[in-house]
Amino acid sequence: MASRTHIAAIRFGLGPRADEVLPADPEGWLLGQIRPTAAPPGPPLSECMAVLRVAGRPPEEGGLRPSLLLRTEALASVVEAVTTEAPFAERLAQFWLNHFTISRRRGQTTSLIGHFLREAIHPNIFGRFEDLLLAVVRHPAMLIYLDNQSSMGANSPSGMRHHRGMNENLAREVLELHTLSSRGGYTQADVTEFAKVLTGWSVGRGGAEPDGFMFRPGNHQPGEKTLLGQRIPEGEGGGIAALRMLAHQPACHRFLAEKLVRHFVADVPPPRAVARVQAALERSGGDLAAAARALVALPDAWAQPLSKLRSPWDYVIAALRAVGAGMAAIPNAVGAMEQLGQPIWAAQMPNGYPDDAPSWAVPEQLMRRVDWVQGVAAQGVQRGLEPVPLAEAVLGPLLGAESAQAIRRAPSARDAVTLLLSCPEFQRR
Repeated sequence: MASRTHIAAIRFGLGPRADEVLPADPEGWLLGQIRPTAAPPGPPLSECMAVLRVAGRPPEEGGLRPSLLLRTEALASVVEAVTTEAPFAERLAQFWLNHFTISRRRGQTTSLIGHFLREAIHPNIFGRFEDLLLAVVRHPAMLIYLDNQSSMGANSPSGMRHHRGMNENLAREVLELHTLSSRGGYTQADVTEFAKVLTGWSVGRGGAEPDGFMFRPGNHQPGEKTLLGQRIPEGEGGGIAALRMLAHQPACHRFLAEKLVRHFVADVPPPRAVARVQAALERSGGDLAAAARALVALPDAWAQPLSKLRSPWDYVIAALRAVGAGMAAIPNAVGAMEQLGQPIWAAQMPNGYPDDAPSWAVPEQLMRRVDWVQGVAAQGVQRGLEPVPLAEAVLGPLLGAESAQAIRRAPSARDAVTLLLSCPEFQRR
C-alpha cells in the first residue's frame, strides 16, 4: 500500500510535500480530483489584450511591458503547482497546455499564455475533448500563435480587395498535433479545405470589437467545404462543426490515448494500456474525465514505478514541493527551469516539449540539476527538515538501498538533502 501511495503522489501527482500526509486510499485520492475545476485567479482577458495592443510603446505613452505580465503569470502558475491540493488535476492541466502549445517565442503571445492556461485549459481538463479543443482554437493566443487572425479566403471580400490569401498553419497543426496526428489519414487537400473553413476566425482589435475571439465574415472563404469526406457548411458554424467532428474521430482518440499513456506510464506506451484509454474515450464520446479514470485503473501505471524521467519543469516543482518551499523560493523557479533546459512556455516548435527520457537525459543539464538543488536543500535544512524522515516522506519504499545509504552517510544535513533531491530515484517519476 505504501508503494502505491508514493506512486500516486509521484507519477500521477507532482511529488509529495514534506509536511503532507499521503492518502491511505491512493486510487480514491486520485479519483476524487477528477471533478470540474474553476479557472485560477488572474488578470482578465481585457487586461492581457490591452498589454498586447500597447506593447512596444514607451511607458510615457502608456506602454506596458508584456515581459512583466508574463513573469507574473508564470510565477502564479508555479505557485499553483507547488501548493495545489489536487496535483493530479494540475499535472493534467500542464499536460494539455503542452499538447496545445503556445510559445512566447512568438512575441505577440507573451501577454496571453497565462490567460490561455487559466481560461481555455483549466476549466476543460475533465470535460469533453471537443469543448477543450473549441476553447483552445478560439482563444486569441492560439489564433495569433498560428497566424490565423488575418487569414482570408481568396474569394472572400477582403481577400479579393487586398489580394491576400489564407494561412494554413492553424489548420495543419490542429490536424497533425491536436487531433488526428500525422498518422490520422488526412491529406494536404484536407489541410487546405480546413484552412478555408477557419478563414475569418480572428481576434478583436479593441474599441467596438471584442477582446477575444471574433468571426470576420468578410475574411471567410464562401461556400461549402469538404473535410475528411464530410461536407462542412460555410460561416463560423462550419468551423465549430469541423472541430467537433475531428474531436470524435477514432484516430483522434487513439492519438490522445497514446500521448496520455506515454506521459503517465512509459516512453514507449504499452499497446494494451493505449487500447484501454482509447476505449474509454470512444465509449464516452471523448470525455476526458473518463480518460483520467482509465489512466488510474491501468495496471501498467502502478507496475512500473519511476520509469519516466522528470522533465526540468517536473523536477523543479517536485523539489520545491519536497522541501515545502515558501513563497520566497518560488521566484527562482522560473529561472531554474530556463537554466535546466526547459524555459517556461517557450517551446521551440508547436509540438511542445518532448515527453521522453532521451530528450532530457543530457549530462550537462543533469549536472545543472545538482548545482541548482543545493540551494533548495539549504532552504529545507534551514526550516528544520531532517534528511532521513524527508526521504521517507518523498520517496518511501521507492528509494533504493544505495541512495538511502549515501543519504545516511552524508557529512552534513545539507549534503544529505542534496543527495536525496539529486538521486536517480528522485529524478524519475
